Amino acid sequence: MNTYLQHLGFWEASLTQPLIFAPVLAQIFRPITDPVAIFLIILAIMLVAPLLFERLKMPGIIGLILAGVIVGPYGLGLLERDKTIELLGTVGLLFLMFLGGLETSLNDLKRNANKAVTFGLATFAIPMAVGTAVMLLLGYSFLASVLVASCFASHTLLALPVLSKLGIMRNQVVTATLGGTLITNVLALLVLAIVVKANQGNLTISFWLFLIPSLAIYTFATLWGVPNLGRWFFRRFGHDEGAEFLFVLAALFIVSYIANLIEIEPIVGAFLAGVAITQIIPQMSPLMNRIQFTGNTLFVPFFLISVGMLVNPLILVKDARGILVAVAMIAAEIASKFLAAWGTAKIFKWKIPSTMVMFGLSVAQAASTLAAITVAFNIKLVDEVTVNGIIGMILVSCVMSPWITERWGRIIQQEPAHTAASDSKQLQNAVTVNHLANRVLVPVANPNTEDNLLNLAIILTKHGNGTLLPLHVIIPDKHGSVAVAAKTQQKRLLEVAETLAHAAVTSVEPIGRIDDSIDLGILRAAQERDASLVICGWKGYSTYRENFFGSVIDNIVRRSTVPVLITRFSQPIENTQRVFLALSDRKISANALRQTLGLTKILSEALKSPVQVMQVFPEPTKPSSDLQSVIVNSKFPIQQVQGNLIRKISASLKINDLLILVESTHHFGQPALGREPEAIARSHPNTSMIIVHFPDLF
Repeated sequence: MNTYLQHLGFWEASLTQPLIFAPVLAQIFRPITDPVAIFLIILAIMLVAPLLFERLKMPGIIGLILAGVIVGPYGLGLLERDKTIELLGTVGLLFLMFLGGLETSLNDLKRNANKAVTFGLATFAIPMAVGTAVMLLLGYSFLASVLVASCFASHTLLALPVLSKLGIMRNQVVTATLGGTLITNVLALLVLAIVVKANQGNLTISFWLFLIPSLAIYTFATLWGVPNLGRWFFRRFGHDEGAEFLFVLAALFIVSYIANLIEIEPIVGAFLAGVAITQIIPQMSPLMNRIQFTGNTLFVPFFLISVGMLVNPLILVKDARGILVAVAMIAAEIASKFLAAWGTAKIFKWKIPSTMVMFGLSVAQAASTLAAITVAFNIKLVDEVTVNGIIGMILVSCVMSPWITERWGRIIQQEPAHTAASDSKQLQNAVTVNHLANRVLVPVANPNTEDNLLNLAIILTKHGNGTLLPLHVIIPDKHGSVAVAAKTQQKRLLEVAETLAHAAVTSVEPIGRIDDSIDLGILRAAQERDASLVICGWKGYSTYRENFFGSVIDNIVRRSTVPVLITRFSQPIENTQRVFLALSDRKISANALRQTLGLTKILSEALKSPVQVMQVFPEPTKPSSDLQSVIVNSKFPIQQVQGNLIRKISASLKINDLLILVESTHHFGQPALGREPEAIARSHPNTSMIIVHFPDLF
């Protein structure tokens, strides 16, 4: 099988053949050759077309596709679909699939595996059966019928940006559709490879011996190797934001290129790369925002415009047989995709809006369809009429898909929120920390630890639509003066915090303060700025002097009137693979426990990491019924053990865990956080920790 770029290269060459005739308008206007003017026209389309169609109550995606038709070689002929447009369109296609993978959590896929597999097999098998039957009735050969039917089975997630904009990407229907897309596209592309080999007489045992093992090894290497390589890279170079972004792009294109080498379409590799990368990038982080902004604003619109430039609407009326084939293809594709979505929805008892969103997402045909039919035409398995019918099907499906998805997606958006994770559904009303995330104060002093503290704060503030309050306190000398170097450092630290917040589209109010001491400056700023939560860094231990006279952390914990998160990050927060909440038998109010579970839930969702809750009792004890009901209602996996708290936690900790503890009661001569967190921190220096402190009023 040739590469995708080669497929589109042949398609570009085939457009000059007599089989497709350009309209008269394209003869009047000469294509623009000035690169500045070309780029200006494309940017104008990206700006104006979506805004215009959204004013008309239609998805902006339709505007980009139709604008591509108008300015392309079969419209006004202002732009040629040259190698540059083709390249950027291909990058946009890969980015589109990559963004779909980024929105797909492996945990969500596991929880919805049965739904994804059911829909994936249905949306492959039904179009294959219907398409093969229809093409045979039209007089096509068996191999040609099977290959055209495989075009019906695959689909392009053209309307994915619509769902992202509506904020329902984590809905279980969308998750099932994303997983089903991976299954049906892989199967459809395998059918394409098999048909090509069969037509050439090369369908031998060696083909199967190469394809199946290579596909299995490739999938495992991507889903296991990319996250582990990414964690190592972020640990070594996580301070360089540009390096992080370039690493993600490199991972996308390397995985896509390797897919070509084993005769799998790059779009499948791009989706797998997204699924792999999303494990190490928090959903609400600045890096994720940069990736999504770059893709959705620049590359994906390029792809949509390039698809429109391929379409010649006049081919549908060229001759009677062409119209018959096109109508039959369009009807078969739409009917079979709807039957697959309807049947899956019936099995899992989903409502009509969910059925229509699944149908709208899966009905669009574009990239893989073009690649497949180009290969078929190249080996003379199908004729020009078939190619024309496929283009007509692409035009109709690309217009239908975003309109249907947005129309019914808005209904799902207005329904009570249901995420793919069962724990999220159960905790929707019972557990929330929105009020804690309203105004989050983060003291920043050490550039080496600033990023992790701010990323944690950004995750919480974005969840609660709150405001980030980065704070730096300067202590004047005994004469009351402040050094210029101290002011410069304060300005630099706050600018870094402000930049990071803006990159994550988070409201921010930087605070530069001069005060008598660090702890008093933090406490006073929290009161003056009406902070709802304070996040502090912690070195992991206390000296003897600090135990008796109190450290900065001790003073903040003992005097704060708002909750405090004391954090010790030994590695980047995005490297978290599991959120481990450990609860002791010490007294904790039901409200404080709800807040802690809510914090755990938010971090689990943002970091795409599973949760493990452990309750440790030193002796046989009957837990409080109120507290036990709160924990049971959380639907998190709970392990109840008896024994020493430190030993039990230490035995259960894994590499890349994020340990969450609730502050214990302190005694004179001991740190305010108690002895257990310090003992665990000393014995596990590479484990990141968060100690949650609630004042007595909680």
